[in-house]
Amino acid sequence: MSNDIPIEVQEEIMKRLPVKSLIQFRSICKAWKSLIDGSDFIKNYSGQQQHLLLGYSGYYDERKYVSVVDNDSFPQQKVYLALPNMLKYFKMIGGSHGLFCLYGKDLDDKRSRAILWNPLLRKVVVVVVPNGIDETKIGFGVCRETMDPKILKITQIERWRDVESLRCIRWQVEVFTLSTGWRRPYSTSLPRTSINFFSLHVAVNGRLYWLAADRIATDGGFRIYKLIISFNLTSEEFGEINLPATLAIQSLSKFIHV
Repeated sequence: MSNDIPIEVQEEIMKRLPVKSLIQFRSICKAWKSLIDGSDFIKNYSGQQQHLLLGYSGYYDERKYVSVVDNDSFPQQKVYLALPNMLKYFKMIGGSHGLFCLYGKDLDDKRSRAILWNPLLRKVVVVVVPNGIDETKIGFGVCRETMDPKILKITQIERWRDVESLRCIRWQVEVFTLSTGWRRPYSTSLPRTSINFFSLHVAVNGRLYWLAADRIATDGGFRIYKLIISFNLTSEEFGEINLPATLAIQSLSKFIHV
Protein backbone atom coordinates (compact mmCIF):
# COMPACT_ATOMS: atom_id res chain seq x y z
CA MET A 1 0.00 0.00 0.00
CA SER A 2 1.16 3.54 -0.73
CA ASN A 3 2.19 5.91 2.04
CA ASP A 4 -0.25 8.36 0.44
CA ILE A 5 -3.21 6.23 1.55
CA PRO A 6 -4.47 7.30 4.99
CA ILE A 7 -3.85 4.74 7.72
CA GLU A 8 -7.61 4.61 8.40
CA VAL A 9 -8.22 3.45 4.82
CA GLN A 10 -5.40 0.91 5.06
CA GLU A 11 -6.98 -0.47 8.23
CA GLU A 12 -10.38 -0.89 6.55
CA ILE A 13 -8.74 -2.78 3.68
CA MET A 14 -6.83 -5.05 6.05
CA LYS A 15 -10.00 -5.90 7.98
CA ARG A 16 -11.27 -7.63 4.84
CA LEU A 17 -8.16 -9.70 4.18
CA PRO A 18 -7.75 -13.38 5.15
CA VAL A 19 -5.65 -14.28 8.17
CA LYS A 20 -2.77 -15.68 6.09
CA SER A 21 -2.35 -12.32 4.33
CA LEU A 22 -2.34 -10.47 7.66
CA ILE A 23 0.45 -12.71 8.93
CA GLN A 24 2.56 -11.73 5.91
CA PHE A 25 1.69 -8.04 6.32
CA ARG A 26 2.91 -8.07 9.96
CA SER A 27 6.47 -8.66 8.75
CA ILE A 28 6.50 -5.81 6.21
CA CYS A 29 6.70 -2.80 8.53
CA LYS A 30 6.38 -1.87 12.21
CA ALA A 31 3.32 0.31 11.60
CA TRP A 32 1.33 -2.57 10.08
CA LYS A 33 2.49 -5.00 12.77
CA SER A 34 1.37 -2.57 15.50
CA LEU A 35 -1.96 -2.04 13.73
CA ILE A 36 -2.73 -5.73 13.21
CA ASP A 37 -1.69 -6.68 16.75
CA GLY A 38 -3.82 -3.93 18.30
CA SER A 39 -6.88 -4.87 20.36
CA ASP A 40 -9.19 -2.56 18.37
CA PHE A 41 -8.22 -4.20 15.06
CA ILE A 42 -8.67 -7.70 16.46
CA LYS A 43 -12.06 -6.80 17.92
CA ASN A 44 -13.37 -5.34 14.64
CA TYR A 45 -11.69 -7.73 12.22
CA SER A 46 -14.45 -8.85 9.85
CA GLY A 47 -12.54 -11.87 8.55
CA GLN A 48 -12.85 -13.75 11.84
CA GLN A 49 -14.70 -17.05 11.72
CA GLN A 50 -15.97 -19.23 14.52
CA HIS A 51 -14.01 -22.46 14.91
CA LEU A 52 -14.60 -25.71 16.74
CA LEU A 53 -11.57 -27.32 18.36
CA LEU A 54 -11.59 -31.11 18.13
CA GLY A 55 -9.14 -33.39 19.92
CA TYR A 56 -8.52 -37.03 19.09
CA SER A 57 -5.97 -39.77 19.66
CA GLY A 58 -5.43 -43.48 19.18
CA TYR A 59 -4.80 -45.87 22.05
CA TYR A 60 -1.02 -45.41 21.92
CA ASP A 61 -0.86 -42.14 19.95
CA GLU A 62 -0.29 -38.67 21.34
CA ARG A 63 -3.31 -36.40 21.31
CA LYS A 64 -3.84 -34.33 18.16
CA TYR A 65 -6.05 -31.33 17.44
CA VAL A 66 -7.93 -29.99 14.44
CA SER A 67 -9.68 -26.62 14.10
CA VAL A 68 -12.88 -26.75 12.01
CA VAL A 69 -14.67 -23.66 10.68
CA ASP A 70 -18.18 -23.60 12.17
CA ASN A 71 -20.35 -22.56 9.22
CA ASP A 72 -22.37 -24.10 6.38
CA SER A 73 -19.22 -25.69 4.94
CA PHE A 74 -18.72 -27.86 8.06
CA PRO A 75 -16.60 -29.99 8.13
CA GLN A 76 -14.77 -29.22 4.87
CA GLN A 77 -12.75 -26.23 6.13
CA LYS A 78 -10.34 -27.53 8.73
CA VAL A 79 -6.78 -26.90 9.88
CA TYR A 80 -4.65 -29.50 11.65
CA LEU A 81 -2.79 -27.88 14.54
CA ALA A 82 0.79 -29.01 15.05
CA LEU A 83 1.61 -28.62 18.73
CA PRO A 84 5.12 -27.34 19.49
CA ASN A 85 7.20 -29.98 21.29
CA MET A 86 7.05 -28.03 24.57
CA LEU A 87 3.23 -28.28 24.58
CA LYS A 88 2.74 -31.98 23.87
CA TYR A 89 2.54 -32.92 27.55
CA PHE A 90 0.12 -30.14 28.48
CA LYS A 91 -3.67 -30.51 28.60
CA MET A 92 -5.77 -28.37 26.28
CA ILE A 93 -8.03 -26.14 28.41
CA GLY A 94 -9.87 -24.22 25.72
CA GLY A 95 -9.71 -21.72 22.90
CA SER A 96 -11.11 -18.28 22.11
CA HIS A 97 -10.54 -15.75 19.30
CA GLY A 98 -7.72 -17.76 17.73
CA LEU A 99 -5.86 -18.30 21.03
CA PHE A 100 -5.53 -21.59 22.87
CA CYS A 101 -4.75 -22.25 26.52
CA LEU A 102 -3.00 -25.38 27.77
CA TYR A 103 -2.25 -26.37 31.36
CA GLY A 104 0.12 -28.78 33.07
CA LYS A 105 3.30 -29.20 35.07
CA ASP A 106 6.78 -28.59 33.75
CA LEU A 107 8.76 -31.82 33.61
CA ASP A 108 11.90 -30.14 34.97
CA ASP A 109 10.85 -28.07 37.97
CA LYS A 110 7.33 -29.54 38.48
CA ARG A 111 5.73 -26.09 38.64
CA SER A 112 2.23 -25.69 37.21
CA ARG A 113 2.04 -23.58 34.06
CA ALA A 114 -0.62 -22.26 31.72
CA ILE A 115 0.41 -21.78 28.11
CA LEU A 116 -1.19 -19.19 25.81
CA TRP A 117 -0.63 -20.32 22.23
CA ASN A 118 -1.38 -18.49 18.98
CA PRO A 119 -0.83 -21.11 16.24
CA LEU A 120 -1.21 -18.65 13.36
CA LEU A 121 1.40 -16.21 14.67
CA ARG A 122 3.44 -19.09 16.14
CA LYS A 123 3.65 -17.32 19.49
CA VAL A 124 3.70 -18.90 22.95
CA VAL A 125 3.37 -17.14 26.32
CA VAL A 126 4.22 -19.18 29.43
CA VAL A 127 2.37 -18.28 32.65
CA VAL A 128 3.45 -19.76 35.99
CA VAL A 129 0.32 -20.72 37.95
CA PRO A 130 0.84 -20.10 41.69
CA ASN A 131 -0.06 -23.00 43.98
CA GLY A 132 -1.39 -25.11 41.13
CA ILE A 133 -2.71 -28.32 42.73
CA ASP A 134 -5.06 -31.15 41.74
CA GLU A 135 -8.10 -29.26 43.11
CA THR A 136 -7.32 -26.23 40.89
CA LYS A 137 -9.66 -25.59 37.97
CA ILE A 138 -8.39 -23.45 35.07
CA GLY A 139 -10.65 -21.48 32.73
CA PHE A 140 -9.74 -19.42 29.67
CA GLY A 141 -11.47 -16.85 27.50
CA VAL A 142 -11.04 -13.49 25.79
CA CYS A 143 -12.87 -10.39 27.04
CA ARG A 144 -15.03 -9.07 24.19
CA GLU A 145 -14.71 -5.42 25.24
CA THR A 146 -10.91 -5.25 25.67
CA MET A 147 -9.87 -8.36 23.68
CA ASP A 148 -7.61 -9.16 26.64
CA PRO A 149 -7.08 -12.92 27.15
CA LYS A 150 -7.89 -13.98 30.71
CA ILE A 151 -6.96 -17.09 32.68
CA LEU A 152 -9.20 -17.94 35.64
CA LYS A 153 -7.84 -20.05 38.50
CA ILE A 154 -10.30 -21.56 40.97
CA THR A 155 -9.13 -23.49 44.01
CA GLN A 156 -11.99 -25.32 45.68
CA ILE A 157 -12.72 -27.65 48.58
CA GLU A 158 -12.44 -31.05 46.94
CA ARG A 159 -13.89 -33.21 49.69
CA TRP A 160 -17.57 -32.48 50.20
CA ARG A 161 -17.49 -33.98 53.68
CA ASP A 162 -15.41 -30.96 54.75
CA VAL A 163 -17.91 -28.40 53.46
CA GLU A 164 -20.09 -28.20 56.56
CA SER A 165 -17.15 -27.46 58.85
CA LEU A 166 -15.42 -25.05 56.47
CA ARG A 167 -18.22 -22.71 55.40
CA CYS A 168 -16.26 -19.69 56.66
CA ILE A 169 -13.51 -20.36 54.09
CA ARG A 170 -14.17 -18.49 50.84
CA TRP A 171 -13.23 -19.73 47.42
CA GLN A 172 -9.76 -18.84 46.22
CA VAL A 173 -10.22 -17.20 42.82
CA GLU A 174 -7.53 -15.41 40.82
CA VAL A 175 -7.51 -13.85 37.35
CA PHE A 176 -4.49 -13.47 35.07
CA THR A 177 -4.19 -10.94 32.26
CA LEU A 178 -1.10 -10.01 30.27
CA SER A 179 -1.31 -6.42 31.53
CA THR A 180 -1.82 -7.10 35.25
CA GLY A 181 -0.48 -10.58 35.99
CA TRP A 182 -2.30 -12.55 38.71
CA ARG A 183 -4.81 -10.61 40.80
CA ARG A 184 -8.15 -10.97 42.55
CA PRO A 185 -11.31 -10.65 40.39
CA TYR A 186 -13.12 -7.31 40.26
CA SER A 187 -16.28 -8.79 41.76
CA THR A 188 -16.56 -10.35 45.20
CA SER A 189 -19.45 -12.64 44.17
CA LEU A 190 -18.05 -16.15 44.45
CA PRO A 191 -19.74 -19.56 44.05
CA ARG A 192 -21.17 -21.21 47.13
CA THR A 193 -18.80 -23.61 48.89
CA SER A 194 -21.28 -26.47 48.39
CA ILE A 195 -20.73 -26.32 44.60
CA ASN A 196 -18.23 -28.60 42.90
CA PHE A 197 -16.92 -27.76 39.41
CA PHE A 198 -16.30 -30.37 36.75
CA SER A 199 -13.10 -29.89 34.77
CA LEU A 200 -14.25 -28.91 31.27
CA HIS A 201 -15.74 -25.56 30.33
CA VAL A 202 -16.71 -23.57 27.23
CA ALA A 203 -16.25 -19.89 26.34
CA VAL A 204 -19.31 -18.39 24.62
CA ASN A 205 -20.15 -14.71 24.01
CA GLY A 206 -17.83 -13.29 26.64
CA ARG A 207 -18.60 -15.82 29.37
CA LEU A 208 -17.17 -19.08 30.66
CA TYR A 209 -19.57 -21.92 31.47
CA TRP A 210 -18.92 -24.96 33.67
CA LEU A 211 -21.07 -27.95 34.40
CA ALA A 212 -21.18 -28.16 38.20
CA ALA A 213 -22.93 -30.01 41.01
CA ASP A 214 -24.51 -28.66 44.18
CA ARG A 215 -24.83 -30.68 47.35
CA ILE A 216 -28.25 -29.99 48.90
CA ALA A 217 -29.16 -31.19 52.40
CA THR A 218 -32.31 -33.33 52.54
CA ASP A 219 -34.06 -35.27 55.28
CA GLY A 220 -31.64 -37.99 56.26
CA GLY A 221 -28.78 -37.00 53.99
CA PHE A 222 -27.80 -35.08 50.88
CA ARG A 223 -28.78 -34.97 47.22
CA ILE A 224 -26.67 -33.87 44.25
CA TYR A 225 -28.11 -31.50 41.64
CA LYS A 226 -26.40 -30.47 38.39
CA LEU A 227 -26.33 -26.83 37.31
CA ILE A 228 -24.32 -24.42 35.13
CA ILE A 229 -21.89 -21.91 36.65
CA SER A 230 -21.01 -18.89 34.51
CA PHE A 231 -18.21 -16.32 34.73
CA ASN A 232 -18.50 -12.95 33.00
CA LEU A 233 -15.11 -12.11 31.48
CA THR A 234 -15.86 -8.36 31.62
CA SER A 235 -17.41 -7.82 35.07
CA GLU A 236 -15.71 -10.98 36.45
CA GLU A 237 -18.91 -12.00 38.24
CA PHE A 238 -20.07 -15.58 38.77
CA GLY A 239 -23.63 -16.63 38.05
CA GLU A 240 -25.81 -19.73 38.32
CA ILE A 241 -28.09 -21.27 35.69
CA ASN A 242 -30.53 -23.91 36.89
CA LEU A 243 -31.08 -26.94 34.67
CA PRO A 244 -34.48 -28.54 34.02
CA ALA A 245 -35.36 -30.99 36.77
CA THR A 246 -34.86 -34.01 34.51
CA LEU A 247 -31.28 -32.90 33.70
CA ALA A 248 -30.39 -31.71 37.20
CA ILE A 249 -30.57 -35.25 38.56
CA GLN A 250 -28.89 -37.01 35.62
CA SER A 251 -25.55 -38.75 36.10
CA LEU A 252 -22.47 -37.12 34.61
CA SER A 253 -22.24 -39.82 31.93
CA LYS A 254 -25.43 -38.43 30.37
CA PHE A 255 -23.76 -35.14 29.52
CA ILE A 256 -21.61 -34.54 26.44
CA HIS A 257 -18.70 -32.09 26.64
CA VAL A 258 -18.36 -29.91 23.51
